Amino acid sequence: MKVTDRFIKYVKFDTESNTETGITPSTPGQMILAREIEKELRETGLEDITLDDNACLMATLPANTDKEIPAIGFIAHLDTSPDLTGKNVKPRIVKNYDGKDIILNRENNIVLSPVDFPEMLDYKGQDLIVTDGTTLLGADDKAGIAEIITAIKYLQEHPEIKHGKIRTGFNPDEEIGQGAHKFDVEKFGCEWAYTIDGGPVGELEYENFNAAGVKINIQGRSVHPGYAKDKMVNALIVANKLISLLPASDRPEHTAGYEGFFHLTTVSGTVDSATVNYIIRDHDRDLFEKRKRLMIEAVDFINKLYPNSTTVDIKDQYYNMREKVEPVIHIVDLAFEAMQAVGVTPIVKPIRGGTDGAQLSFKGLPCPNVFAGGHNFHGRYEFIPVRSMEKAVEVIVKIAELAASK
Repeated sequence: MKVTDRFIKYVKFDTESNTETGITPSTPGQMILAREIEKELRETGLEDITLDDNACLMATLPANTDKEIPAIGFIAHLDTSPDLTGKNVKPRIVKNYDGKDIILNRENNIVLSPVDFPEMLDYKGQDLIVTDGTTLLGADDKAGIAEIITAIKYLQEHPEIKHGKIRTGFNPDEEIGQGAHKFDVEKFGCEWAYTIDGGPVGELEYENFNAAGVKINIQGRSVHPGYAKDKMVNALIVANKLISLLPASDRPEHTAGYEGFFHLTTVSGTVDSATVNYIIRDHDRDLFEKRKRLMIEAVDFINKLYPNSTTVDIKDQYYNMREKVEPVIHIVDLAFEAMQAVGVTPIVKPIRGGTDGAQLSFKGLPCPNVFAGGHNFHGRYEFIPVRSMEKAVEVIVKIAELAASK
């Protein structure tokens, strides 16, 4: 089965994760997909296949050489982002893209245009996989799953390529920051691994944001508006005041590169009570801590204006994996060399987001991130070039080969 066929098969499974369920996996569709992949791995002939109650699926491709070679792993996640529905995904292949607008959904006038996404022109003449404009596509990270399994199958069929023990790992709930919490690193049994969860072809990342989630509860005082003078405290107005205290320049839409941000994700409520949710991100640990303090100071100020109205809960989610990967930087160099060997120009840059590799690195499994090939993740304009997926397969194979040769 080609990588394209696998990918199209996987994206039709609804695996959107959910922050509210409090269980792992957070949605049943992730386990359904895990069982389907488990069946495929057994048919492929892999060994040591395990699927636990948390939908963490692991398997082994045994070494085909007696040479002493470290066991390495390749990891991808089962879930898709809750930012847009992943139900009833209808993937379509646009053959030989001509550089013009792609009509995703004529009825709803949804158009994927190089005017808005000029990177599309980098793939003129290639086949692109797109959505019908009503869902995300799911290349994040079902492309990674398809690429890993296709690469493993290729290694099985080409025993002349010598490699050590290779472990595959597929886990749930990466998109809600809970995927790696229950990933058993000791059971996985590798010296290092790679998440195949990056963006466009060539991306190679070993730095990511430090991350925290913020929940702010505001208690207002609801009074009939006709008699509200000097009595009403409108929780929605208080929320608006709180939001205005944080620097507008430090929002995602105004930042790039190593710059961090405060990202307002939801505001809900009534006059009586309101809830505000943020995520805080920064590559620099000191600046990250400073951002958390600034959030607390803003809440303290609000409580001076409206005594005892507002509480804040800040929870760290993950940290920058650079400090764990740099001491073993040869694993990044290996991926860099593998890309060059298959004709891919490596693009080494920080992740403006997170990855399971961050949590896994702090659990003792150094884990750089390699491209899966997609663009515009988490939205209806998501697309992935077929050639990019094929190149990801080649890179995985080459990493395994180079690890054995070195």
